[in-house]
Amino acid sequence: MHRFFAERINDDTARLTAQEAHHALKVLRLKPGDEVQLIMEDALYSAVLSADAPEVLARVGARLPSPEPRLKVTLYQGLPKADKVDWIVQKNTEAGIDRICLLEMVRSVSRFNSSQDVLRKTERWARIAQEAAKQSGRAHVPGIEVIRAADLPACLQRHELVLVPWEEEHGRLLSRAAQTVSPLRDAAIVIGPEGGITPEEIDGMRACGAVPVTLGPRIFRTETAGLAAAVMLLSACGEYGPSGGD
Repeated sequence: MHRFFAERINDDTARLTAQEAHHALKVLRLKPGDEVQLIMEDALYSAVLSADAPEVLARVGARLPSPEPRLKVTLYQGLPKADKVDWIVQKNTEAGIDRICLLEMVRSVSRFNSSQDVLRKTERWARIAQEAAKQSGRAHVPGIEVIRAADLPACLQRHELVLVPWEEEHGRLLSRAAQTVSPLRDAAIVIGPEGGITPEEIDGMRACGAVPVTLGPRIFRTETAGLAAAVMLLSACGEYGPSGGD
């Protein structure tokens, strides 16, 4: 079933966004009467295309079961090198992450050059998240933002549970730490850059209530650590089984 981002006009009618309308008409050759699914208002709806000129409209049907996890997970990612963020955004969106925050940490090699650089990259990452959400059947597109390292403590204190995969932690498994808050509805994962997280950074996060954890005996790269942690956390909280979703 083809899936499109749309904007609601009224209770019964929605309008495909300009980019989606072009894809539906020019690439997929859809026409009025074809059944589709719409992504709007953080939900999925069944729909039938009802008009294709001067804009693509759809008749909105039933709201579909939500594919979104009840647990909202925010990934705080230490800025990595090169284009690794593109992959991080894409794959964590597929996994079910709610929001992704990028920040320069002590051992980050890459740095943002200017506010214009931040804006340009954030816009690209938002497009990647949107396409990944559409491809993976999600109803929610993760928010992508850049924060200052100085703002991280205040950000972490907003979550019910903050887990920090750290190579120096060997005893506390992430899956067990996830069970310390029940029901868990809002969690954060903090991932360091290629060089890892410094002891001083860990101490600062501990002071905010963060819990260092291990992902197991194998060492993940920075671009895969967040994905592995997100999957482990969502799985431990039952979000990948029959109890997941609404």
